[in-house]
Amino acid sequence: MPITTCVFDAYGTLFDVAAAARQAADEPGFEALKDKWPTVAGHWRLKQLQYTWLRAVANAHADFWDVTQDGLDWALDATDMQGDPRLRQRLLDLYWELQAYPEVPDMLKALKEGGMQTAILSNGSPPMLNGAVQSAGIGDVLDDVLSVESVGVFKPHARVYDLVPERFNCAPDEVLFVSSNGWDAAGASGYGFVTAWVNRAGEPMDRLPWTPAHVLSDLTSIPKLAGL
Repeated sequence: MPITTCVFDAYGTLFDVAAAARQAADEPGFEALKDKWPTVAGHWRLKQLQYTWLRAVANAHADFWDVTQDGLDWALDATDMQGDPRLRQRLLDLYWELQAYPEVPDMLKALKEGGMQTAILSNGSPPMLNGAVQSAGIGDVLDDVLSVESVGVFKPHARVYDLVPERFNCAPDEVLFVSSNGWDAAGASGYGFVTAWVNRAGEPMDRLPWTPAHVLSDLTSIPKLAGL
């Protein structure tokens, strides 16, 4: 069936999750972060994801903001930077203002002008997602922002992907689902979505039962994949 709906993961897909650490490293007072920010950002993101998986398996759901803080605390501890509460708070504040990748606004605009339904489907809590959408200025090219908080479990649980056909009254194979997380794209493929993995870092394919239909280096070609 033709694609009618384009749905995007948020963090790492539309929004640059490394931006908070990168920006803080250039600000006065946080010089200790200057050489460590890539490591901090990498640890932060990895632990944030790992904690969502563990919580989903253990049936111990928590707001994504709590998970995000836990991941940062681990990252700061691992890089011997846990003793600066000002740095911790600044990194958390910046996470609410993450930059969108440069191609995002034009890509979403092209989808909307082409008649596509558009949405975010994210582990993020509604306040976090609303902050990021407003900061990036992309609210007018999104039909909805869907959060796992409405079902109480993190991706890749099928109940999360159910939110899309329920909201847009469409079949799974009418949905182009886009994620920068290989495991998320794989899980969405198993669910029945047409999937695109945005592999900006050139990572190898995850060894999972499903694989994404498309592998991209950025989001520029999404309108073409959607049939526009």
